[in-house]
Amino acid sequence: MADILRENIFTLFNGILTVCFIAVLVLGDLRDGFFYGVVVVNALIGIVQEVRAKIVLDRAALLAAPESRVRRNGQVVSVALEGVVLDDLLVLRAGDQVPADARVVESTGLALDESMLTGESDPVFKDDGAVLLSGSHVTSGTGFAVVTAVGADSYASKLTSEIRKRTLVHSELRDATNRILVYLSWILGPVILITLIGRVLTYGGWNTLFVDARWRRALLDAVAAVVGMIPEGLVLLTSLAFGVAAIQLAARKVLVQELAAVEVLARVDVLCLDKTGTLTTGELGFDRTELLGDAIGDDEVGVALAAFGSDDAGNATAGILSSHFRSERFRVHRRVPFSSATKYSAVVITVDGDSQSWILGAPERVLADHPDELAAAMTVAATGQRTLALVRALDALPAGSHAPIAGLAVEPAALLVLSETVRPEAAATLGYFAEQSVRVIVMSGDNPATVAAIAGGLGLSGEVVDASVLADDEALAAALATSDVFGRVSPEQKRAAVGLLREQGRTVAMTGDGVNDAMAIKDASLGIAMGNATAATKAVSRLVLLDSRFDRLPDVLSFGRRVIANVERVSNIFLAKTVYGILLALVSAVALWPFPFLPRQLTLVSTLAIGIPSFFLALAPNRRIYRAGVLGRILRYSIPTGVIAGLTCVVAYVPLYRSIPLHEARSVTTIALFCVSLWILCVLTRPLSPARWGLLGAVAAAMVLVCVIPFTAKFFEMHVSLDLALLWGIVVGAVGAAGIELFYRFAKRRGLVFDRE
Repeated sequence: MADILRENIFTLFNGILTVCFIAVLVLGDLRDGFFYGVVVVNALIGIVQEVRAKIVLDRAALLAAPESRVRRNGQVVSVALEGVVLDDLLVLRAGDQVPADARVVESTGLALDESMLTGESDPVFKDDGAVLLSGSHVTSGTGFAVVTAVGADSYASKLTSEIRKRTLVHSELRDATNRILVYLSWILGPVILITLIGRVLTYGGWNTLFVDARWRRALLDAVAAVVGMIPEGLVLLTSLAFGVAAIQLAARKVLVQELAAVEVLARVDVLCLDKTGTLTTGELGFDRTELLGDAIGDDEVGVALAAFGSDDAGNATAGILSSHFRSERFRVHRRVPFSSATKYSAVVITVDGDSQSWILGAPERVLADHPDELAAAMTVAATGQRTLALVRALDALPAGSHAPIAGLAVEPAALLVLSETVRPEAAATLGYFAEQSVRVIVMSGDNPATVAAIAGGLGLSGEVVDASVLADDEALAAALATSDVFGRVSPEQKRAAVGLLREQGRTVAMTGDGVNDAMAIKDASLGIAMGNATAATKAVSRLVLLDSRFDRLPDVLSFGRRVIANVERVSNIFLAKTVYGILLALVSAVALWPFPFLPRQLTLVSTLAIGIPSFFLALAPNRRIYRAGVLGRILRYSIPTGVIAGLTCVVAYVPLYRSIPLHEARSVTTIALFCVSLWILCVLTRPLSPARWGLLGAVAAAMVLVCVIPFTAKFFEMHVSLDLALLWGIVVGAVGAAGIELFYRFAKRRGLVFDRE
């Protein structure tokens, strides 16, 4: 909360305007301090909006909070990370985050990724008695560990929050806004100094400044000049656009862990997907077993599969087996857990006094020396079903938990066929991205035939690539150039593919749910985790699809495009105001003219032609496709339009301020400025829908009412009457508006502004 208050109150522009407001208080006419209401409202809106966003996102974050599995009173239960206490027995499996420092009491090929602690990217295998550091992640194997240290100072309790605080995405809008603010901070100091000197000289110099209260007029002119330079609502509306998009996405079950991530998906031109959990529901169901020959019968296969399913810390496949195969005939002596690197798991069991070794894994790995059985497995996999091969090892299993089994003598036993459910919305979502010129690449660790069947059914054409035969990054890069569907992709290859695509200048989004996706998601331009993702995957992602619905991504894309297009639009309006404010301050200071406006008159124009319309424009629907170079377009458009508006004011003001009373000359100049500002707004709201015509009409009507209602006319010092002076101001304003229109058409042809939504 303190950060929110500090960021919205203690800003450079608020500081400058506060000094100006204090100066107005000294003058004693609070009407000229009306501009400070904009500062207060901006700060309040920003604070309220960010607090609301924080509350909504914090609530949503609870739905994505990682949990730990512990064994208490003989039962395995899930608890929140902060609910883990000393002496808890952690149940660890692939994808889990170690929530506290612990000591291993039982390891079955347990391997941890400690890269966030040590920088070492290779997994570290942990045997019985090994120390586990909080914050590391289980990459393979299973195990049990006793908690030895907990507390708020542990790394695990800070890991997720620290990762979320760190900016991992590049936001062009945020960078553009920051650079604009830096440029203005360089410019404002000298311009304000010149303005102050000019005001002093305009009213007779230091010797006569304090005669007849001239210092009051000089100070008022200086305040008006400074107020005209400050784009006070620009930062607010940028934050507001991000915050509102985040809140609206949260209502659609999309957790935005960094606000700028909303923008990034709008810039994405490559979307990398995992099959399981993204295109499919991720929920496997047992379909059937098919015996491979007559040597091994159903009973033996059932006992072996029951042994694989009896692992409390096993993966999802073990959970499926445990509900379909049960037996009291076996005793497990050794387990080799499944690894994404080896693509198999194994058990050594005793069945009725007979020692047996069984291997369950990818058919192309465990049936490599049995071509007929492998062909049968590939036929099943080609239907889109997940297929595992069960074989009995005739030789002793290799030592270690990650040793390859190539060359090991095995006897084929059966095929285990698991069914996957394709998400009903997947085809339409993929079609949407194709229409939006976003390349979709499917990278799965499953059998290439299975991946090809599912991808083909979803309309993804092209030859599938077996990534296991790609020897190096060069071969992977060549494959990426020709194919969009990959099977048997290792975690390292996913990460390498993301890096290769980014080296080509592509903006890459990566989605996934497994621990094998975590590093690729972390390296991507935008990481997206499914709601059922592992703790590691959620921790490094910027977006979490809380209900794991892949069809939420078009909504994210839509909101991202709205933010980029609308912020670019309103930035043009605010920066044009800053440009003509600086121009008028310098010209009037050098020419020693009284400033053409009172502070309240500039506030009137800014509120009606900039502030209120910009609020609506920043939140309006806008599906314009992203184009790079936001900052350049803003500067190349806003500077010329600001100069046109400034020259319009000079032309309107110069013939009048000596021939008619100063307050009337300022009123007419205000009318001229409003005309040209209204047209700047008009061209930037195109295409003009009925609602936008209504907005422009309401703004114009409000200005007319201010001038004709006695109270408001007096409040804003708008002394206008139906005479030649007013006609002059309207004509000059119309000419300035015509200049804006001509430049707009020129800029549109040159690609400096877009009105297609």
